[in-house]
Amino acid sequence: MPQILVALRSRAKLAVMAPMGSKSREVIYGGRIIGAKIRAEGAQEAAQKAVREADRAAAELWSIRMEAYGGPAQPSPTIAQCLNGGYGWLQVKCHRCETEASIPLEHVRRPRDTPIWKLEAALKCRSCRTPRYSPRVHMIKLTQQREIAPYKWVHPDDDERQ
Repeated sequence: MPQILVALRSRAKLAVMAPMGSKSREVIYGGRIIGAKIRAEGAQEAAQKAVREADRAAAELWSIRMEAYGGPAQPSPTIAQCLNGGYGWLQVKCHRCETEASIPLEHVRRPRDTPIWKLEAALKCRSCRTPRYSPRVHMIKLTQQREIAPYKWVHPDDDERQ
C-alpha cells in the first residue's frame, strides 16, 4: 500500500490512505433499490386492498341475491373470501320451526376454499331435532356482525323475584 503525505494545518503528517477505486454497487444502486422497494410495497398494499374490495363485493352480491330471491346459492364466494371481505357471519333459518341463527364463519370446520353453498347440506337445526331426524336449514344471507342474538334462558320466576 503506498504511503501518501497529507498536509494538515498544524503539521505535516504521514497518513495511510487507500487508493481511490470505483464506487461500490451500494452507492451506485442503493437509492434505486430503496425506491423500487417502496414502490413494490405500495403496489402490494394496493393489490391487497383491491382483492379485499372484490371479495367484499362478491360476498355482498351473494348475500343480497339470497335475501331477495332465496337463491340461487351457486355460485357463491368461499369462506376465505367472505372473511377477507368482512362478512364473518352466516344467517340461517330452520325449515321446520322457523328458528333463525347466526353462524360465525371463522369457526366452521371446513377448508377455507370451500364455497358457502356447500355448507347448507351439513347445517341442521338443533332446536327441533329428534333422535331420528334433524331438519335442514336454509341460508338467508351473510352479515358483517351477528344479527341474531343467542338464545338467553330466563327462569319463569325471575319476574316475581324483582
